[in-house]
Amino acid sequence: MTICKYWYFTSVLCLFSINLAASSDLSSHSTTENKTIEIKDKQIITSELIHSSGEEIFSNNHTVSQQYQIAKGWVTDIANNVQGIQYLDKLAELYFTVGYSQVWQDQIAMAEFEDQLYLLSLTKVSPDLTRRYHNLKRYRKSDDWRYYDVLATDTLFAYMGFIEAVQKKGNLWLFGDIPPTILPLPSDGFIDKLLTSHEQQRLRNFIAKLKPFDNEYTELVTALNKLNEIKDTRWPVFLFKGNIHPGQYVNNIEGVVTVLETLGDMTALEAKKVRTQKRKYLTGPVLLAVKRFQQRHGLKSDGVIGAHTQQWLALNIKERIRLLALNAQRMRLWSVKPDTGIVVNIPSYHMDLWLGGERVLGSKVIVGRPSRQTPMIDSDIQSVVFNPYWNVPHSIMKKDIMPKVRINRNYLSSNNYEVLKGWENAQKIAINSIPYYLLSPNRFPYRLRQKPGKKNALGVFKFNFPNSQAIYLHDTASRFLFEKHDRALSSGCIRVEQAKNLAKILLEYSGSSEERFNHLSESKKTRTIVLGNSKNVPVDLIYQTAWVDELGLVNYRSDIYQYDRDQGNNSSLISAYNY
Repeated sequence: MTICKYWYFTSVLCLFSINLAASSDLSSHSTTENKTIEIKDKQIITSELIHSSGEEIFSNNHTVSQQYQIAKGWVTDIANNVQGIQYLDKLAELYFTVGYSQVWQDQIAMAEFEDQLYLLSLTKVSPDLTRRYHNLKRYRKSDDWRYYDVLATDTLFAYMGFIEAVQKKGNLWLFGDIPPTILPLPSDGFIDKLLTSHEQQRLRNFIAKLKPFDNEYTELVTALNKLNEIKDTRWPVFLFKGNIHPGQYVNNIEGVVTVLETLGDMTALEAKKVRTQKRKYLTGPVLLAVKRFQQRHGLKSDGVIGAHTQQWLALNIKERIRLLALNAQRMRLWSVKPDTGIVVNIPSYHMDLWLGGERVLGSKVIVGRPSRQTPMIDSDIQSVVFNPYWNVPHSIMKKDIMPKVRINRNYLSSNNYEVLKGWENAQKIAINSIPYYLLSPNRFPYRLRQKPGKKNALGVFKFNFPNSQAIYLHDTASRFLFEKHDRALSSGCIRVEQAKNLAKILLEYSGSSEERFNHLSESKKTRTIVLGNSKNVPVDLIYQTAWVDELGLVNYRSDIYQYDRDQGNNSSLISAYNY
């Protein structure tokens, strides 16, 4: 049994004092043995419980075992009349432990729990929890309190199991993977906290703590609730032809104005003025509102209503609500505004550095292209490498470099690559000594390393943090790529535009002087500077496609890796993305 043993000690006297024959809710006859259970000496049983191990409680004490069978029969009878109950054994343990008392008596706890389930149902991530939410709303009106109570407790187990599971490493339920039909049970320790809260009559506090307490989560939910108030708004249908540039005629300008006004990019007064004057061209307040709309959606803020802007305009309220709900759940995994740490938001192509609650650096970044995605990782920056060598990963060597070498043997030497015997042997191999037939992606037996210098792919700075996928932050020699708007271009690692400033701030944070940093930067030697355990800076590579910024505006970003898919119909937000 998984219920903590001390719960049996504290509840058993209460349980045994129940007059089973007189109870209207619990039969005094076991449904499995069809005979009356009589408790003659509760003191002896209590003493046996106190001196028994958790496993012995049910295996060695026949009377308590019979009582448990009654509890299971009681739960089973209810489950036969209530749709969706799954965890019969765990429910029997819990209700046996609490003496068949009503768990859900606090109306505030019930409302809070249903609100959290509703928000999760909007994501369409778990069909099981969505069905449970609707069933709870239905059974709340039942004349028999047991129906709602047992279903709510069973649903709480499922919800707690979901919360624990999504926080495990590698679990991608919030990023496209489909949860199992029956969600895992929560851990014993989690259930113990539930029982403690029930005993102390603090269930509402326990339920409230099941949601993220970050301000970012609250802001997203607030924005979601505002959209929910207008969720049935009829959304315009757009039939754009080609790009619409500033000053040009807009065929359905009324629809554009409706979207801009509804989403807050245009004031009601501005919208009324445009309608009154019957403007048909992309000028004045309409143009300014389009630029604001583009900026919030991570688009180039040029006022041109191109393909991406058109598709974001077409994304209706209900789909936006789902997007906000999904990203709110992702706040269980990270914070976009940590007290101290580096946050790289992959779909926004942006990095922020926070120290002591203050944002001290922001930078454009380049992330992995869809075919070589940057993984979501949380770790700690442990060292900064000046003038790094680049040890070329096997996949990049095979797919990107060797095909070029096959065409031009001089490619390696002209780009400062060294050929080494292997990963365990740094012996250098002369490039010209390698037979041509080995210069093949599938036959090349050596490894490649690029020397420091202007052509080095890592640039001047590399930032190391432990992870199993050989991912790191680094500078780059191809700085022109930061001028691109869509920057999912790398092979998985993150290129940082402000790499020099990042290195300087990290070294100063770890106690190094500005003079030392300048000396290391000017030197051509490869040096690794360890920050020290007390000065390691957390780094989170996150995937957040919606959040609320410092101005209180909702920002959206394109789903570059297709993680926002609706698992129910296996489709992405096709009205918003064009890939």
